[in-house]
Amino acid sequence: SARLGDHVFGIDCGPLEAVVGEQLRARGETVAVAESCTGGRLAAAFTSVPGASAYFLGGALVYSNAEKVRQCGVRDETLAAHGAVSEEVARALAEGIRHATGATWGIGVTGIAGPDGGTPAKPAGFVHLAVAGPSGTRTAHIQAPYDRPRIMQFAVGSALDLLRRALMG
Repeated sequence: SARLGDHVFGIDCGPLEAVVGEQLRARGETVAVAESCTGGRLAAAFTSVPGASAYFLGGALVYSNAEKVRQCGVRDETLAAHGAVSEEVARALAEGIRHATGATWGIGVTGIAGPDGGTPAKPAGFVHLAVAGPSGTRTAHIQAPYDRPRIMQFAVGSALDLLRRALMG
């Protein structure tokens, strides 16, 4: 429907990870992920689809700042200036994992899954997302007012949708 625009990703087409995977496969492109607050759930979503090895290269679970630096090349200065939960770090994660793996697309996710660890400025459920690709990097942030498992699930869906939108141009 024209009224819904790009908010609809398909009808009777399966889950979003399958739809995005099919787009990647059709384009001959690949993706890799760098996850913090989602704890591997984004990689699990991609690999739940049969045939995902055609487009999913792998990823990094970078829960600590040290691993963000070591595996994705996030700069200590970026972490110090903006904090781990920031647009700048999400961008660095996406670009870093794309570079490290040679993927067409890199996805970075960092946030506060809760219930603890939040602040008034960055409460539990606050997540930054980034998708790095051939034409640059897109970022987004969400505030998921749920419990820990649903915050993680919402962040995974939001990351997949950000990639879907990037694939649309």
